[in-house]
Amino acid sequence: MSDDTLSSLPAARWGGMSSAELALAVGGFGIGTGEFAIMGLLPQVADDLSVSVPYAGHVISAYAIGVVVGAPLIAVLAARFSRHNVLLALMSLFALGNLASAVAGSFGLLVAARFLAGLPHGAYFGVAALVAAGMAAPHQRARAIGRVMMGLTVATLLGTPLAAWFGQALGWRAAFAIVGAISLLTIVLTWFYVPKDRANPTASPLTELAALGKSQVWLTLGICAIGCGGMFAVFSYITPALTEVAGVSLGSVPIMLSVFGAGMILGNIVGSRLADWSLMPAIGIALVFNLVAYVLFYFTMTTPWMAVVNVLLIGGGFAVVPGIQMRLMDVAGEAQTLAAAASHSAFNLANALGAWLGGLSIAAGYGWTSTGLVGAMMSVAGIGIFLSSVFLDRSKAAVTSRQ
Repeated sequence: MSDDTLSSLPAARWGGMSSAELALAVGGFGIGTGEFAIMGLLPQVADDLSVSVPYAGHVISAYAIGVVVGAPLIAVLAARFSRHNVLLALMSLFALGNLASAVAGSFGLLVAARFLAGLPHGAYFGVAALVAAGMAAPHQRARAIGRVMMGLTVATLLGTPLAAWFGQALGWRAAFAIVGAISLLTIVLTWFYVPKDRANPTASPLTELAALGKSQVWLTLGICAIGCGGMFAVFSYITPALTEVAGVSLGSVPIMLSVFGAGMILGNIVGSRLADWSLMPAIGIALVFNLVAYVLFYFTMTTPWMAVVNVLLIGGGFAVVPGIQMRLMDVAGEAQTLAAAASHSAFNLANALGAWLGGLSIAAGYGWTSTGLVGAMMSVAGIGIFLSSVFLDRSKAAVTSRQ
């Protein structure tokens, strides 16, 4: 079944979302909750499995490595299969990884289970984005992708704090069990509500790998991996910046994290609408917005009220994500699955790079808010890559017009 056929299928609607989009968003909610909840439960994990807290952090790294490895690998291997079946398989693998995490009897098994849970992360969002865009009208594709991504942003606002709370009350294993249950619910919803399509007989791993030969694919991935890194440079060290610089009490930090989640939701909504309006200007506007937000963070993070404004603006930087997802789908040609999934590998690279560079700045003695300047420099670099992409597009269009 083609994307055009998918877009013609009737579906129940819940507010602005179709039942299929809601099913996909529930999966995103589960993945977002599973990825971030562990960060607040590391001391429990360390105590229960008799390792130090820094060593327990390897479970976070294992998940991130799984995302980076799994997104392109699964996208290539799944090219010949129907997207409906691929979504079911990916969420089954995610459920297995989280349920295995809940019962892991040793630290090594937990690390392996977290790596397993990370494998389907990027591919799921990539395929879900393709399905959502295929069901939407051409001028509403970014908003459809944004509604699916809403599950991830809502997870930062509600899912992660709730899972952390249950984990603290019932033990860290309960948090993974809850994520596993959400995954099983997603499988049921996907089975009933996401349209069943037929496999594309012309698709192949080689077709998907062809995306790696396109310069615009690499430029767009570069915008994501570098231009989005500033968010993680700041957010990775947000707690000490809040308490040591802005004077926020430690007990208010969870509220501030919820403000960050609210910013992500707003950014997702605005960014999706901007991308449907005009894709490349939307990406450029979001990158400049991020640059301004990081500079403001550095200069104005002085009081609790300004901290609220800054954290909200930094979360709003998520506005760039729907546009990047759409851009990759547009420039990838026939290699849609690999390109859509690879954006999430790039986003996790942004996570690692931003956190590393922010840590270097702090270790060098420049202060907790110096991560804002790191983020600003990464945004400038991302803008440079973006302008290179625009220039390449215009050069190609000029050559075509002369022929």
